[in-house]
Parts: sequence; structure tokens; C-alpha cells
Amino acid sequence: MAKVEVNAVAELLKRETALDPAALRKLIEELQLLAAPEPGAERVPAVKKQFAILISDPDHRLPADAQFAGWVLQLPDDESVATVCERIHRAAYDFNASKKGRLRWVRRVGEAVEHVPASFFKEADLWVKTKTPVLMLRTDNRIPGIDEDQAEVPGVATPPPAAA
Repeated sequence: MAKVEVNAVAELLKRETALDPAALRKLIEELQLLAAPEPGAERVPAVKKQFAILISDPDHRLPADAQFAGWVLQLPDDESVATVCERIHRAAYDFNASKKGRLRWVRRVGEAVEHVPASFFKEADLWVKTKTPVLMLRTDNRIPGIDEDQAEVPGVATPPPAAA
């Protein structure tokens, strides 16, 4: 339902109705009491989340010359990333049991990530950040021209030692 400012309602009532000022004031006070947040109702803090990349590896291999596609997902920070596949399966099962899912059910993980609505993933505490797969790039985690044994990076000033 849309939220409307109490002052806007008061101005509208003044213009459109022929209420005496005492009744109008009483009505506005009651509206303000209804619109005020409950003192005991505290907002639940947002869940801290971590990112996970699910890589599509149908042949169970990751050689250097192959290209793979994957999806970027997010799950609660205190949960294990090993449960990502289980969460996708749970969301897919719930979707397939729904009315829309019975008409067009998903059979694979890629179909589930692309076609299952976010509400089913939210119930499984999983958030899909990329519905379409993205390409995975490999790296050897080295920057060319810099030796690992080198203490200083050329062209970058080293910070002074911390005072004890």
C-alpha cells in the first residue's frame, strides 16, 4: 500500500471537507498515531553476504586452454559456499512445484539460475547476481616484469617502518 504524508492528508481534508477545526485536529492526531512506528518494532539488520562464483564445468576438468561459463552468486557470510548447489536445487524444486513451474519446469542448474524468480532463491538464502553466465578467465597470479623475490616494486616508494 502507498504511504502518504499525514500533512498532505490534513491539507486535503481542510480543502475538501466542512469539518469544524476541533474534529479535524482530532482526526489528524489519530492519523499521526497510526502512522507512527511502533516502539517495540526494531528493524532486522541486513544479512552480511559473501560472493561465490559457480563455474560450469560439465566435463569435470579445468585445463588452461578451455573456456568456461559461470554465475556470480551471493549467500550469507556465516554459511559455507559448499551449500550453493544444494540451495540452487532447493529453489529449483520449489519452483517446479509451483503453478508456473509446473507449466515450464527447469531441468538443469543453468536453467534454474536463468529462469527461477528471485523469491525462490531468497527462500533458500541465495541471491543470483548474474542471470546469464559470464566467462571465466584464468590467471597465474603474477604481474609480468616483477620477480617474487624482489623486495621492492620498481617506481613505488616503500613505506617507512612502523615505530615501535
